[in-house]
Amino acid sequence: MALPLTAQAKYWGIAAVVFFLTLWLLGDVLLPFLVGGAIAYFLDPVADRLERMGLSRVAATVLISLLALFAVIMLVLAVIPTLFNQLSALVDSAPDISRRLQTFLLEQFPELADRTSTIRQTLNEIGTAVQAQGAALVQSLLSSALGILSVVVFIVVVPVVAFYLLLDWDRMVARVDAMLPRDHAPTVRRLAREIDTVLAGFVRGQVTVCLALGSFYSVALMAAGLQFGLVVGAIAGAITFIPYIGSIVGGALAIGLALFQFWGDWVQIGIIAAIFAAGQFVEGNILTPKLVGQSVGLHPVWLLFALAAFGTLFGFVGMLIAVPVAAMIGVVIRFAMEKYQESLLYKGEAARLYHGPEARDAVGAEVTVDVTVGKPAGKAAAGKPVAGKAAAGKPAGKLLRLNDSADGDGG
Repeated sequence: MALPLTAQAKYWGIAAVVFFLTLWLLGDVLLPFLVGGAIAYFLDPVADRLERMGLSRVAATVLISLLALFAVIMLVLAVIPTLFNQLSALVDSAPDISRRLQTFLLEQFPELADRTSTIRQTLNEIGTAVQAQGAALVQSLLSSALGILSVVVFIVVVPVVAFYLLLDWDRMVARVDAMLPRDHAPTVRRLAREIDTVLAGFVRGQVTVCLALGSFYSVALMAAGLQFGLVVGAIAGAITFIPYIGSIVGGALAIGLALFQFWGDWVQIGIIAAIFAAGQFVEGNILTPKLVGQSVGLHPVWLLFALAAFGTLFGFVGMLIAVPVAAMIGVVIRFAMEKYQESLLYKGEAARLYHGPEARDAVGAEVTVDVTVGKPAGKAAAGKPVAGKAAAGKPAGKLLRLNDSADGDGG
C-alpha cells in the first residue's frame, strides 16, 4: 500500500534538508568527488558504446582514461603555457592600462583635472569599489578553490574518482534502481529519464558550444592582432554558458582592449567588434539551436537565478551543482503541473459529473430507454442501437456517442 501523501512529503523534505546541509558543511571536501562524478556521468555513454562494440567495461574505461590523459597532456604542452604567459602579461600591464585610461579621460574631459570635480570624485569612488570587490573576489576564489583543497590533491583525486565511478557506473545505477520503492518506481524512473535528458542535453551541448566559440574567438582575435587574444577568447568561450552575461563580458573585454591598442584605428576596432558579433550570431542561430535545442526546458532566467542562488549559498561548489539541481527542479515542477492538469481540482465540477459513476449509470439508462421506445432503422445486435432514428426528437448519432462513452467508461 502506498504511503500517505503527508508521509511522502515528510520523507522527501528530510532528504532535501540532509542533502543541502551536507552540501553546506562539506562543500569543499565534496568538490573533487562531485567533479569526478560529473566526468563519469558524461563519459558513461562513451563507455556503453565501446561495450557494444565488443570491449569489456574495464577495457573501455582504461581506453577512455588513456585518451583523456593524452588530451590533457597535449593541452598542457600546446595551449596552457601560452595562455598563462598572456594572462600574466595582462595582469602586469594592468597598471599601464589604468594610466593610459586616465590620460585618455583627462584629454577628452579636461574638467576631470579639477580634484573637486563631481565626475572625478565619482570615478575615484568607482575605482576604489572595483578594487575592493576585485580583491575580495580573488580572496574568495583562492580560499574556496585553493585554500581548503590544494591543487595537487584535486588533480590526483578527480581522475581516480572518475575512473572508479565510470568503471562501476552501470552497477551503481542498477543497485539504486533495485532499492526504489515498488509503488513509486515507475514514476521515479520516468523523472530520472527526463532529468537525464535535460541535463545531458544542456551540459553536453553547452560544453560543445563553449569549446567551439572559445576556439573561434581565440583564433580570430589573435589573427586580428589583438594582444592577449588567446586569453580573451578562452574567457569569452568559458563563460558563454551564462545567458547574456557571458557574451557581454567577453565582448566588453575584447573591445575595451582593442580601444587601448588600436585607438584611432576604427577599422581595426570594428574588426574586433565584428568578430564578436559574428560569434554571437553563429551561437544564437546555429550552435545553440542545433546542439542544445529548446527541449531541455532550462529557461535563461531560471538558470541565472540558480547560479546566483547556489553560488551565494554554497560558494564555488554551489555553482557547480546549480545546473543539475535546476534541471531536477524544473522536471519535478513540470511533472507536478501535468498531474495538476489531470486532477479534478483543475477540471472542475463538470469533469467530476461526466466521469463519475453516477454519470455512467445515467448515460446507460438514457440510452436503454431511448432504444427501447424508439424505432431503430435496422436490427440491433445484443441491445445496442444502430444508425438511424431512435427516440422521438433525439438523433441516433447522439445516442451512439453516449453509448460509446458509456461502454468506454464502464469497460
